Amino acid sequence: MDDVHELSMLEQAAAVRRGDVSPVELAEHYLRRIERLDGAVGAYLTVTPERALDDARRAERRLAAGGELPPLLGVPLPVKDLDPVPGIRCTAGSAVFADRVAPPEAATHLVGLLERAGTVLLGKTNTPEFGLPAYTESRVGPPARSPYEPALGAGGSSGGAAAAVAAGLAPAAPGSDGGGSIRIPASCCGIVGLKPSRGRISPAPEGDVSGLATAGPLARTVRDAAALLDVMAGPVPGDPVPLAATETPFLAWCERTPGRLRIARWARPDVPDVTVEPEVLAAYEKTSALIAELGHDVIDADQPLRPGDRDAFTPVWAVLAGLAPVPPEREAELMPLTRWLREQGRAATGLEYARSLAAMQRVGRRLAAAVAPYDAVLTPTLARLPQPVGALRDDADPAADFAAQIAFTPFTGPWNIAGLPAVSLPLGWTGQGLPVGMMLGAPHGAEGPLLALAAQLEAAAPWAGRRPKIW
Repeated sequence: MDDVHELSMLEQAAAVRRGDVSPVELAEHYLRRIERLDGAVGAYLTVTPERALDDARRAERRLAAGGELPPLLGVPLPVKDLDPVPGIRCTAGSAVFADRVAPPEAATHLVGLLERAGTVLLGKTNTPEFGLPAYTESRVGPPARSPYEPALGAGGSSGGAAAAVAAGLAPAAPGSDGGGSIRIPASCCGIVGLKPSRGRISPAPEGDVSGLATAGPLARTVRDAAALLDVMAGPVPGDPVPLAATETPFLAWCERTPGRLRIARWARPDVPDVTVEPEVLAAYEKTSALIAELGHDVIDADQPLRPGDRDAFTPVWAVLAGLAPVPPEREAELMPLTRWLREQGRAATGLEYARSLAAMQRVGRRLAAAVAPYDAVLTPTLARLPQPVGALRDDADPAADFAAQIAFTPFTGPWNIAGLPAVSLPLGWTGQGLPVGMMLGAPHGAEGPLLALAAQLEAAAPWAGRRPKIW
C-alpha cells in the first residue's frame, strides 16, 4: 500500500477489480499523501475526506454486489474548482466566493459522468480566479507550484490538477482549457494534457458561449488520458457543436500503430517580438528527429497566423470574465487582472462582441485550413521554461500581466480559437531536470489518431520513470 500511487490510473482500476486494494484503502492512501505533501505544491483548494470515504464505501458495496462495473470504480480523482459539486465548497479560485457551497442543483454534466464512472472524489483542485490566467495564483489559496521545482509555477489555469497528478496526489484529473489551461500546466509539471476538439465533451448545463473552452484530461500516461477522455466524452441534446460518440474507444487507439504520417511543424510564434527559449527549441528539434526516426514525414511549414490575428481573442476573453456573477459591492476584492478584464468586457457592446466572435472564427478557419493537409502538427507547448511563481503576474499593470501570459503561451490559444484537438507531451527535459512540453495538434475530431501517435512517442521516449523529488 505504501507505493500504490506508483500505479497508473488504469492499473489502480484493475487492482480494485482484482481485490488487490480496496477503494477505501486507496482513498485513505491518497488522503494521507495530500495531508503530508500538498503544502509544498498547492494542488488542492478543498480536500473532501468524508465525501471520499463515503464514495469509496459505496464502491466497495458495488464490488461486492457483482455485475457490470463502471470503468473507474473506486479510483480517486479530484475535480477542478470551477466545476461545482453539490454540497462541496466551490470558490472558482476567487476570494469573493471563498465560503460558497454548491447547491444541490449545481452539478455539471461532467461531474455526473465522473460519478457514473465510479470515481471517488478527493477534493477540488486549485485554479486562478475564474480560470482566467495562465498561472495559478489567487487570494483564496496558495499558488500551485511545479513539483519538479516548487519555486516555479505549475501554470494555469488547471495548475492544481496538473500539480496533483505530477506529485502523486491523484492518479489523473479533469481540467479545462480556454486558451491553453490544460496544456500549459501539463508542460510545466511534466505530464500529459489533452485539449479535445470543440464538441467532444459536452459543456452542459451551461458552457462557454464563445466555444473557446472545453474540459479535458490530465494524466501521467497517454493511456490514462485516453481512458479518462472515454469517460468524459459524449454530446448532450442541444449542444451547439456536438461530436458524435466514436465507434472505437480512445483507449483502443493507443494500441494502434499509427502508420506513416505527414507531420507539419513550426516553432515561430505569431505574436510579434516573442522568441522561443533555446532549451525549448532544442527539445523541439529532438522531438522532430524522434518523429522522423519513427518513420513519419516531418515537413517544415510556415506559421499560418499573422500578427494581429489573435486580437479578437482578448475582447471575447474579457466578456467571458465579466459573466461571473460578482456582487457589485465586492468587485474591489477581485484580482487586478480580473477587474481589468471585466471592465473591458462590460464596456464592449453586443455588436462589438459579435464582430470579435466573427473575426475569431475567421482566424480559426485559417489555422484549420493550414492543419488539414497533415495528420498532425508539432510545435512547442510553451515559448519558455516554467516561470517562477509571481513572474508573470503584475498586479500593478494588468495589461502587462496579460501580455506576459501571451508571450509565455503563444502556441496554445490558436487551437482553442479553431476548436482543434491538441496534446502536450513531456518529451523534453532540461539538464536541471525541468520538463519541456511538446504539443501535437490535429484536425477537428481526430483525437483517436492523435492519441495513437502520442502513445507511439511515449513508447519510444518513455517518461514514466521520471519523478519529482516530492514523489
